[in-house]
Amino acid sequence: MVPREDKKGRRVNVLGALSVGQGAGLVWEKTCGKIDAAMLLEFVCTKLAGLPGGAAGLEEPPAGWKRARPCTVVLDNASAHVARAFKGRLEELAAVGVELFYLPPRSPELNDIERIWRSAKYEDYPERVHTTSETVGNAVDQALARQRTRIKGSATNFTKAA
Repeated sequence: MVPREDKKGRRVNVLGALSVGQGAGLVWEKTCGKIDAAMLLEFVCTKLAGLPGGAAGLEEPPAGWKRARPCTVVLDNASAHVARAFKGRLEELAAVGVELFYLPPRSPELNDIERIWRSAKYEDYPERVHTTSETVGNAVDQALARQRTRIKGSATNFTKAA
């Protein structure tokens, strides 16, 4: 008889962003917990906006700090994206140069990162059986790193062609 493995605790959630333009790339953060509005806000402030102090810096940004370029974050309507704790910070985010743009409901075809998630899941994440959340997380990191390499290569080739 083969013992049954408990699958509880092996889920890894990923919060990610695809940057386009000259500095094209993919950034992500993984967690074994739920992605909530507080985690999303911290991700946007630190990984996308580069705000010193992260979300805490929204209250009182460092004197004279300003993003070199505006940052527009495109969001779908996931629960963390529309939570009051996140959407309620629109003015503070705008003050530090971050604008939020919400896609229409039920329109994943408009969200470019969905293509990246699909490719990472079905092309770059071949082994589907992992016994710990750590091995799942490592496999996710490897798959997304391959995606990031492709994105950077495509952006470089496109820039050269232009």
